[in-house]
Amino acid sequence: MRRRDLLIAGAAGLAAARIGPGARAAAPPLRTYGLSLLGPPKLPADFPHFPYANPDAPTGGEVATADLGSFDSYNPFIVRGTAPVAIGRVWDTLTRSSADEPGAAYAHLAQVIEVAADHSYVAFELRPEARFHDGTPVTAEDVAWTFDMLRTKGRPYYRQYYAAVDKAVAESAARVVFRFKTTGNRELPTILGELVVLPKHWWEGRDFAAPLTEPPLGSGPYRVGKSEFGRTLVLERVPDYWARDLPTGRGLDNFGIMRTEYFRDATVALQAFKAGQLDFRRENISKVWATEYDFPAVKKRLVNKRAFPSSLPTGMQCFAMNTRRPVFADRRVRQAMVEVFDFEWENKNLFYGLYTRTTSFFSNSDCASSGLPGEAELKLLEPYRDRLPPELFTQPFTLPVTDGSGNNREGYMRALKLLESAGMQIRKRKMLDASGKQMSFNILLDDPSFERVTLPYVQWLDRLGIEVRVRTVDPAEYQHMTDDFDYDMTINTFGESDSPGNELWDFWGSASARQTGSDNLCGIADPMVDALIEKVVSAKDHDDLVVAARALDRVLLWGWYVVPHWHLQAVWAAWWDRFGFSDVPVRSGIAFNAWWVDPELAKKTDAARRSGF
Repeated sequence: MRRRDLLIAGAAGLAAARIGPGARAAAPPLRTYGLSLLGPPKLPADFPHFPYANPDAPTGGEVATADLGSFDSYNPFIVRGTAPVAIGRVWDTLTRSSADEPGAAYAHLAQVIEVAADHSYVAFELRPEARFHDGTPVTAEDVAWTFDMLRTKGRPYYRQYYAAVDKAVAESAARVVFRFKTTGNRELPTILGELVVLPKHWWEGRDFAAPLTEPPLGSGPYRVGKSEFGRTLVLERVPDYWARDLPTGRGLDNFGIMRTEYFRDATVALQAFKAGQLDFRRENISKVWATEYDFPAVKKRLVNKRAFPSSLPTGMQCFAMNTRRPVFADRRVRQAMVEVFDFEWENKNLFYGLYTRTTSFFSNSDCASSGLPGEAELKLLEPYRDRLPPELFTQPFTLPVTDGSGNNREGYMRALKLLESAGMQIRKRKMLDASGKQMSFNILLDDPSFERVTLPYVQWLDRLGIEVRVRTVDPAEYQHMTDDFDYDMTINTFGESDSPGNELWDFWGSASARQTGSDNLCGIADPMVDALIEKVVSAKDHDDLVVAARALDRVLLWGWYVVPHWHLQAVWAAWWDRFGFSDVPVRSGIAFNAWWVDPELAKKTDAARRSGF
């Protein structure tokens, strides 16, 4: 044992002696190098590096990737402005997660994590070598200041995510303690380990709530290089990065320069990749994956393409209905929207049969509900029986299935009955509400590629006399509109992990339904949902969490808040043959931060690109 651990153990023994026989002393806190919500950490305390990282990987070289839209700020923590996704590589976090281990995180900026036995607090003791890029040490005061800034001036998401934390206290230069409002929240230590730590001294005199137009000071493996707002983000590897030889840093972040080019159109971005202007590309459109990767460079094996199996939870991608709008306030109307959607036709005609229908908000995880509620779930659901659809207790939740022919007559008939029961009727080929007004709504998109899956849905709804308009805007405007809940329906993904927790408040909690900028796009504000979220968050172990999550899943599904889409249990990727990477499989499919530029491959491939291959 370390000397400090011996002192803690000795103090606990003295306290027990003073309490006397027959009394129980408070259990000592857990002091550890890693956290896991699913049992002990998989890796030992002396692990040299993550299994999928190559500690001997060469560093240097350049990688160019693409993103859609634009950016006008380097501050990703606030509502104002649009920041590039990759800017997160500039800052370090208290812990780092493994790409191949669910629910686990290992000490990074911190060297010791201390968790109270009753989960009333978590403390992080920082590494003395941790440094910002200007050479100043990362201190507990920086951690506490960052936490306070995110809660007071950051996106509303942070206030919801950290709502169970009472305060953060810097007890010394190297030790920060987060004290919780309640006990029993097993996920909070892991959540707080994800905290990005910002330099307090650099932000003094700057408005944290304003868009940031100068390169920020960080402590991570990269710093901002010569970039151009709206066009190019350049991140340069920090050669003397303080954590490069830590187990959580060794063999990672090997690229000398990471350049992100911004495009307004996905088709143009694909053509730039084909022309050799971009090096790596993840594909998320089935038609493109099936038909567009047969260009000359692929045939000459200058470009590789591969589907990397992924076992991560897929969450729920969907058409999300905004129940704040009267058009979707009625559950029967929302269910009718699901009946009209013909997934089998789209999968057959648009997706080349590559997708699987999503039937759970916790898809591809053990938290997904199926069949009828079990005994443990029923105990949680019984208090709300009179408020829940009777069929939740008597029949498994299923989505309508068609033969894929495009003739969805049965679905139209079911939808028509639901709409009529909600007080609507068809007159002169128009679906009219009780006031005689035609049912109409808009679908907001931020990516033109989604129009091909949305427009057939619009045509199907038109057959029922429902007028639907599709509006596609750029990502920046989309962010503003969704922050203000200015839409009727939109496409969204509710991402999930193996151990769902506090993020559920932001997705479906009543408080978040009223917060500008929250992720509660459906506007769900139901005390019953709140109570089930609380059961998930406060579960005493993973088994209890699974039961509560399944019960919550059923309530959300039977509420018909979304039109479920589809998922894929793989990551589609294509890259010019200039990289090396470990072939150790990871749950996430790809751990791109463990790849590197292979000098010999790059020399050969880059020469071929210059000559027009």
